[in-house]
Formats: sequence, structure tokens, C-alpha cells
Amino acid sequence: MSPLRRKRLAKIGLLLAGVALAVGLMIMAFQQNMMFFFSTTEVVAGKAPLERDFRVGGMVVEQSVERDPNSLLVQFTLTDYQTLLQVEYSGILPDLFREGQGIVAKGRLNEQGVFVATEVLAKHDENYMPPEVAQSLKPQESAN
Repeated sequence: MSPLRRKRLAKIGLLLAGVALAVGLMIMAFQQNMMFFFSTTEVVAGKAPLERDFRVGGMVVEQSVERDPNSLLVQFTLTDYQTLLQVEYSGILPDLFREGQGIVAKGRLNEQGVFVATEVLAKHDENYMPPEVAQSLKPQESAN
């Protein structure tokens, strides 16, 4: 094999290794930033990850919202009409947040099994419900 051919093969090999490394890093970054959705039943059953953030959705249970008068801490209960999940959020809730409405919250479980939300999203209008929440509520609504 001539020296010129050997150089060309080395360049091609380095280029392929660089592309493979870049693709590998992109896949790793994508997996770390991927956000999974779980229903309250799945969270209570232990199917949700403990070491990373995820989204949970459901309906805010009537008369479950408790606000701390000295801080922005709010505690409420979510349900998918099958299982209840306690949620804790410290911050300003969306204007459309209220009991009996569908929400999606982002966060993670603490050691006590309480979902500590870092973000709460409420539905936009009377006809809208986040698709994940609507899907997780469908089997339970037909059973009731």
C-alpha cells in the first residue's frame, strides 16, 4: 500500500470516528433531556424514575388545594380517577389553575413519595386538555 493511500485511509478513519463520536454525544444529550409522561397510577405503582425529572398529569382534586400563607408553597392532589398523588409546588401557579381542572406538572418524587413540581401547566380553554392527560384519563372515565 502506498503512503498516499495510507494517509487517505487514515483521514477517512478519523473522519468516521469523529462523526461517530458526534452522533454518540448527541444521542446521550437527547436521552438526558427526554421528558417522560406518567399518569398518577403509574407514579404510585413505582413506574416513574426516581433519579430524574418527569411529567405527571391529571385532574386537581376538589378541595385539595392548600396554600401556605407565608410563602408561595402550594400543595394539592392529582388524580386520574383511579389513584391519588400528592403534589407540592413552590411558585406562582398559572391563572387557569383551579380545582377540578386538568394540569401537567414537571418535577420528581421526593423520599416521601410526594411529587415536587418545578413547573405547572394548566389547560388553555374549555375544550383543551393536554393530550397526555386526556389519554391517561380515557380508560378510567369509561369505567366510571
